[in-house]
Amino acid sequence: MIKSSEFHLNGGRSGVLLIHGLTGTPTEMRFVGSGLHRAGFTVLGMQLTGHCGDKADLLASGWHDWYASVVEAADRLRGQVDRLFVAGLSMGAVLALKLAIDRPRDVDGLGLYGTTLFHDGWSTPAYGRLAFLLPLVISLGIGRDRFFAETEPYGIKDKRIRNRIVGAMLGGDSQAAGLAGFPWPSLAQFQRLSLHVRNRLGRVRAPCFIAHSSNDDIASLRNVRIVERSVRAPVETLLLDNSYHIVTVDQERSKVIEHSAAFFHRVAEGKLLELPHGAHLAAAID
Repeated sequence: MIKSSEFHLNGGRSGVLLIHGLTGTPTEMRFVGSGLHRAGFTVLGMQLTGHCGDKADLLASGWHDWYASVVEAADRLRGQVDRLFVAGLSMGAVLALKLAIDRPRDVDGLGLYGTTLFHDGWSTPAYGRLAFLLPLVISLGIGRDRFFAETEPYGIKDKRIRNRIVGAMLGGDSQAAGLAGFPWPSLAQFQRLSLHVRNRLGRVRAPCFIAHSSNDDIASLRNVRIVERSVRAPVETLLLDNSYHIVTVDQERSKVIEHSAAFFHRVAEGKLLELPHGAHLAAAID
């Protein structure tokens, strides 16, 4: 049985649901969760179904299961707060977008960190860019036991933090650091989720705060541009110059926390359009 790594921090009447990434854990959202709590928010760092266990646990779940656990966590937090913000890392950002598409009345704003619609960063090997073919490959019964191993720099520029997390991951502590790679069937599930959400981005009405590394090793800025031009809501984008993919733990995590808290406070106070100088704002009118 998988032990829960979820964390819940009671605060004010605005709540933030935090969603980790594929093969990740709530631990990768801890810094941001603590920072948002200090800023006055109630925070729930949820755990996706099938995660924080072993490979078999993950393979026993798919994207519909992952999303169902997001809905369940959102319902729990929504019952405790007046305003609900949802923030996710990597695939967690895609799941946050999915929730905003399906539950527009429940989601007041989004935090999208290292949004990954495509694995197309500079460290992604050439064969990894063909991952969009995995749903077909897996449906043909090919590669069910195959595994994409994670490699340097593991999404983290800060060497001290990277060594600590990678040590736990390679040591088998999946509850603290997640799995050391991506099973092909799970990546195929991610591809199905990504396609589903990409085809519906125009339904997003919740204001979006995007934090993304300009040097992301996993997901290029193409992912940011797709969200900016597709959602029908105001968008504020923060590009980070001294981080890699996992911006919630890397060297500029304090900026992610500061800008997220400020953005969510502005939305909660009805001051959405009072964005800081130089911020990107994209808006569309029905």
